[in-house]
Amino acid sequence: MLDKPGGPVGAAPPTGRGHLIAGPPQAAPEPLSVTGLLAILRRRRLALLACILLVPLLAAVAISRMTPRYTATGALIYEPSEYKVRELQSILRVDPTTEAVMASQAEILRSLRVAARVAERGNMFRNPEFNPALRPPSLWRHAISRLKDLFGLAPPPVQKASYGPNQDDSRNATLLAVQAAFDAHTVKYSRVIEVTFTAEDRQVAATAVNNAMDIYIKDQFAAKHKAVDVATGWLEKRAAELRREVQTGEDRIAAYRARLGLAQGMHAGVEAERITHLTEELVRAKADLANAEARIQAAHGGASTQAAVAPSVAQLRGQADQLAAQLQAQQVRLGANHPESVSLRRQLAAAQHAVAAEIGRVTAAARGELHASRERVAELQRDLQAAELEADRHHQAEIPLNAMQRDADASRLQLQNVLDRIQQTAQQAAIETSEAHEISQSLPPGSPSSPRVVPLMAAASAAGLLFGGLLVYLLELTDSTLHSGEDARTALSLPCFALLPEINRRRLGSLRMDELAVRRPIGPFAEQLRALRAALRFDLERPQVVAITAPRPGEGKTTVALSLAYAAAMGGQRVLVVECDLRRPSFARLMQAKPAPTGLADCLRGKIRPQEVVQHEVQSGLDVIEAGRTGTDVPDLFLSGAMEDILGELRQEYDLILLDAPPVQAFTEARILAGLADATLLCVRWRATPRSVVRNAMERLAEAHAHVVGTVLTRVDAHAHLHSGYADAGVYHRRRR
Repeated sequence: MLDKPGGPVGAAPPTGRGHLIAGPPQAAPEPLSVTGLLAILRRRRLALLACILLVPLLAAVAISRMTPRYTATGALIYEPSEYKVRELQSILRVDPTTEAVMASQAEILRSLRVAARVAERGNMFRNPEFNPALRPPSLWRHAISRLKDLFGLAPPPVQKASYGPNQDDSRNATLLAVQAAFDAHTVKYSRVIEVTFTAEDRQVAATAVNNAMDIYIKDQFAAKHKAVDVATGWLEKRAAELRREVQTGEDRIAAYRARLGLAQGMHAGVEAERITHLTEELVRAKADLANAEARIQAAHGGASTQAAVAPSVAQLRGQADQLAAQLQAQQVRLGANHPESVSLRRQLAAAQHAVAAEIGRVTAAARGELHASRERVAELQRDLQAAELEADRHHQAEIPLNAMQRDADASRLQLQNVLDRIQQTAQQAAIETSEAHEISQSLPPGSPSSPRVVPLMAAASAAGLLFGGLLVYLLELTDSTLHSGEDARTALSLPCFALLPEINRRRLGSLRMDELAVRRPIGPFAEQLRALRAALRFDLERPQVVAITAPRPGEGKTTVALSLAYAAAMGGQRVLVVECDLRRPSFARLMQAKPAPTGLADCLRGKIRPQEVVQHEVQSGLDVIEAGRTGTDVPDLFLSGAMEDILGELRQEYDLILLDAPPVQAFTEARILAGLADATLLCVRWRATPRSVVRNAMERLAEAHAHVVGTVLTRVDAHAHLHSGYADAGVYHRRRR
């Protein structure tokens, strides 16, 4: 087991002694999937469950210590009506309901003025809930006050005036508290305003809402009456002024008429009628004159126009034309000297003479009419000019009179309008009502509005889940330890040979830790040791001397060395395990035996041969060399080169030599031993040793040209790793136990 716990799959062959082996090229880390996320939550389930349970529990405790508060609700409707004269439905203004108007009314209800009157009605200045001055001082404030007094930081007392509510801090604080407990908002798409008040006493809350609505409605009614009174007073004052203006204008008009001798309402009409009559007569006279001139011109005109002189002339002219036609016909038929032609010629001459006589008579009559018409036109023109001059004189005199009359009429009209408005206002004051009306009074609420247990507990549960997820993320982000063989391969580029579980005292019983794999060969501990043995066996160089070390103390390297040695010895190999940790020897304690009088330290000093300090166990066939007597010369003993000679002698007698080396970061001799060994195993404690510490140990081993072939994760919690969700968690499955 090289690449995965339990087998050597994926282990890279060493490239030669004295070089740090690099594992196979590592693939890029896969993006976090749903499965990976669930695995992380499963690994950190205790922290997640603690947050999920603890946060709601703390919230429940906090809610149980909170004082219940009750919210009372009342509703009123705002119905401003327009000004209508006939129906008399409102006062002298037009105020249509808009969103701005409704928002303004809600602000009025939330105002400090309404809050002050509600506080006065409800006697809230004596209620400790709203008056901070009546509450017992808290320990925190008392401590701060004492510290300020002690260090001289307290402000000097302010001399308060005895007038004005603004000088009383407790009163102001009470008003602000009452205002903060109030809320008023309009119901969407309606004229309804909901008023709420929150208090610890539900009766106080209901009373405050009802008082606020009553104060608001009465203020509206009082404001309208005040507006009516103001309007009435102004209208009466204006009516008195207009009466004086009308009287003054009428007096001026009368004095002007008397001075110019103008008759009121008659002279202008008579003059206008006379001018109109003369104008009509002049038009008719001019028409007659034109007709007479036309007849004179027709009388002096040609034959074609003479018929227009008179009907008699036309008749005679017709007879003459008939005779002329007959004469011409007879002359053509009988000749000019025929008696009938001569007779017709005489008749034609007589007819023409009659026509000329009639034309003369008509012309004389037309000339007489023409003369008369001219005289009539001239006379009418003279009369019309005289009338127009008289009318113009009167018109010039009436211009100032008309201006004064218009002013008087305007003042009279204004006076009439004001008098009408006074009458309307008086009627309105008698029937006026408030624009706001209650539609539902507030009753004491049956259940508290806060704390809202269900929403708060739901929010606390959600917060616990969120905080737990955040805590899991932070723990996962800040955890730099190794959790699995995959982590070891990713962080160190080395194969992880085994995941050795931690065995507690109860499960260990009377057995020693080093002989657990031998006494219980079917358990996970023994199986992981077999995986470690297989990994070393499958190495191409077949290392004979293996140094087992760790980055720091407490990683379990000694247990790994002894257990691996026992397992290999029971497998039929000639195995020697050497305790090289001379400064902190532990073989005797782990093997439950007395420390040997001589050991490796004596061999390094050259006092005794290695074969003489070997302790042989008959039951397992394992050979052990303990540390022996240590001293201050331990680092120099390993630097002397004696260890290399000892290993040279021992290689001839054993198949496998395990060196229990000290921790790399603690003692220098660990690097010396790693450089002398054929291979080095690095033991890392599961979920305990940071990766930076492991990398530092790897760098130190690389400086010593150690051949690190792989890692072993020790002291693994089998139950936790089984449910961790890692790929190698199956090594602890219950079916493999």
